[in-house]
Amino acid sequence: MFLERREDDKPHKGSVFVGYDLGERYAQISYCLFGEGDVETVAPVVGTKQYNIPFMLCKRKGTNQWLYGKEAVKSAGEEAMCPVEDILNLARKGTEIELDGETYDPVALLTLFIRRSLGLMSFIVPVEHIGALLFTVDKMDDRMVEILLQVAANLQVKTEHIYFQSHTESLYSFMLYQPSELWAYQVVVCEHDGRYLKTYRMECNKRTTPIVALIEEASYETLVVPEEDEEEAVKEDAFRLADERFLGILEKLCEGRIVSSAYLLGDGFREEWHKKSLQFLCRNRRVFQGNNLYSRGAVYSLLEKFDPGEAGKTHIFLGEDKLKANIGMRVLRQGKESYYALLDAGENWYDLHKSCEILLGKEKEVSFVVTPLTGKNAQTRTIPLAGARETGAPFTRYALDVAMASADTVAVTVTDLGLGEFFPAGGQKWEESFQIS
Repeated sequence: MFLERREDDKPHKGSVFVGYDLGERYAQISYCLFGEGDVETVAPVVGTKQYNIPFMLCKRKGTNQWLYGKEAVKSAGEEAMCPVEDILNLARKGTEIELDGETYDPVALLTLFIRRSLGLMSFIVPVEHIGALLFTVDKMDDRMVEILLQVAANLQVKTEHIYFQSHTESLYSFMLYQPSELWAYQVVVCEHDGRYLKTYRMECNKRTTPIVALIEEASYETLVVPEEDEEEAVKEDAFRLADERFLGILEKLCEGRIVSSAYLLGDGFREEWHKKSLQFLCRNRRVFQGNNLYSRGAVYSLLEKFDPGEAGKTHIFLGEDKLKANIGMRVLRQGKESYYALLDAGENWYDLHKSCEILLGKEKEVSFVVTPLTGKNAQTRTIPLAGARETGAPFTRYALDVAMASADTVAVTVTDLGLGEFFPAGGQKWEESFQIS
């Protein structure tokens, strides 16, 4: 038998959805009013379309005064200031930061930067009106999940709806909200920061139901654009070599494929060095250039969570962070056997968590039904409750907690809750896990 717990309330119409892109060198913030407006991006300098917030903090020596973003960049060279760069990577490594004679936790400094930069939203709406917040980063892994959970717990925003995802999923969500002709076939995205190039190729398998979207990634470290202060002759030669290299990458990426649209992202494309490459891309394709795709995509992801559009209802994205099987249980409800869904395929593994209560009789075991999206047959995974006590009651009540420990590992916790005052809780707990093949 099964007892379900109530879900949290959803954000109300008119609350603010915020997408926060945590890049290596810059951050960006996009937002919309849920159900009432288009997605916009915050410009740190009002009236401009410069959306990048430099990822830097500066501490004034001998005080607790901190500057962030452009103000930190302007002050970094002053004798009285202590600058901190590369904050995201320092947080990933967990390396403590020595600054002005004190030691700082890099995750605490990351939280400080995010809290200060989110203050830009106060020029638009009060921060307490934020109904949902989603952070998007280049890669999600166990360490990044741990970092962002710490950040979320110390942000001092009122909403409980705080989520994380990779850039690939933000790209997918962004495309869901573009005109269908732009992603009728494949989509190519090139992100270049002046040093490194990353490419994404998105395609949809329309032979499946729902339609499965996949994104292939690749990285290149040899496509370097010279600094602005280089001599013109040196720059011209470097630009020519970079254009030839980029053209070769694009030709291989598009070879034998129909590409509907292409997107060029990042400061590496600011100067017009990629002329031949751009000519190639513009043949029978729509090409766009910008740098706020990920933060906007994060907002679109929030919209999909709470009010899915038609495209979102017919498509599913299967990235490396996604659970690739439905996980549920066969339970008795009102005397009839039925299927109860616990974890849904297509969701990010680090977002998945389900708690409920179950009643078990003499059979002291919990069984799960695992149904892969790959078309393989459903499988049963059974966890025996070894050493479970016998109380003499017809049933014993248990708390069941199911979450993902990784993209292919299910973690299960079962706790003995007893059954009323005559059969009190025994305090037994079982913690097990199983793999999804």
